Amino acid sequence: MATAGAGKLKIGLALGGGAARGWAHIGVLRALRKAGIVPDIIAGTSIGAVVGACDVTGHLDELENFARELTTRRRVLGYLDFNLSGTGLITGHRLGERLHKHLGDIKIEDLPRRFTAVATEIGTGHEVWLSRGTLVDAVRASYALPGVFRPVKVDGRWLFDGALVNPIPVSVCRALGARYVIAVNLNIDISNRGTISNVNQMPGTDLEMEETPPVTGSNGIAVRRLLQRQILGKGDDVPGISTVMVDAFNIVQDRIARSRLAGDPPDAMISPRLHGIGLFDFHRADELIARGEAAAKREVDDLSRELDTRHIPHGQAQLPMS
Repeated sequence: MATAGAGKLKIGLALGGGAARGWAHIGVLRALRKAGIVPDIIAGTSIGAVVGACDVTGHLDELENFARELTTRRRVLGYLDFNLSGTGLITGHRLGERLHKHLGDIKIEDLPRRFTAVATEIGTGHEVWLSRGTLVDAVRASYALPGVFRPVKVDGRWLFDGALVNPIPVSVCRALGARYVIAVNLNIDISNRGTISNVNQMPGTDLEMEETPPVTGSNGIAVRRLLQRQILGKGDDVPGISTVMVDAFNIVQDRIARSRLAGDPPDAMISPRLHGIGLFDFHRADELIARGEAAAKREVDDLSRELDTRHIPHGQAQLPMS
């Protein structure tokens, strides 16, 4: 195996978007590290940016603990600060505060390894690579799902979720100098999922619209209940606003990812088997992390052999202490 040095061929890791499914990235990183495969460069989109940022700063343990604490939907709701006006259903302040608690005012350019978060500029649709500046702002901009989270202003530009332009940022890793890129695709099964409908229409019958039961309670409580029901659904498998929006968003994301990967394929792909896990199932972290780790373990032997064949030293990067 070649030794690390100026001529070392660098490993890049492209972490894709996928909302709650992103907890699987934690398991992937755990398995790769156990195998001695440590990426020199991480590029992340949306939830991939969150996990990637925590990894390069040595705070993956804290993120994993946080994820595993979200054992119920009620706990997940505790971090969603609903917004009745503005550009998103959720302001994102509570999540931002949690990120800031662990990441502080760290600058991306000061990180021990290369990191970039991908975002989309409102209005122009430009793909924005956030490789300098405050890490927390970059991460928040990358996961600002349109219509759900408020966009984030960075350097005078309003930004939201990068999955609209580059769902699995292989190209970013290559641009940053990676010669071997491992991609993690969280939505490999999305094309096999069914469609969602909020109305029922049988042949020979009139269109029957869904009835929404009234929401009772004092003004503040009633509004919160209404928003929770609209965000997470109304029961009986009726999707809420967020489910419809995120499913539509991910169908678009899947088509863009296929196109981008066809033009710039990774050297290796890890695809966790996440069928049956919803995009807002943040309370299923234990299962998601396990599935991510299992997916990476299936590829580890092949990855190690190929890296050795290409004389790419792995496992030698200095990791920050958690």
